[in-house]
Amino acid sequence: MKNITLSADEALIDAARERARSENTTLNEQFRVWLAAYARQQRMQRYEEVMSGLRGKLVVGRKLTREEMNER
Repeated sequence: MKNITLSADEALIDAARERARSENTTLNEQFRVWLAAYARQQRMQRYEEVMSGLRGKLVVGRKLTREEMNER
């Protein structure tokens, strides 16, 4: 795991640490959770853009059966 240094208002950091403590976790763990969600959101946005661009461009030529649609 890689370390990073962040800067924030001291009172804000203290308040965040207190909240994390009350939730039986750490500020570090809460930051990791936030960072993962933040990164996932960007990937999901890119996925939506690609899928939106493909809509109406792929033609199968016939209606697929349920089994065909669920094949992997």
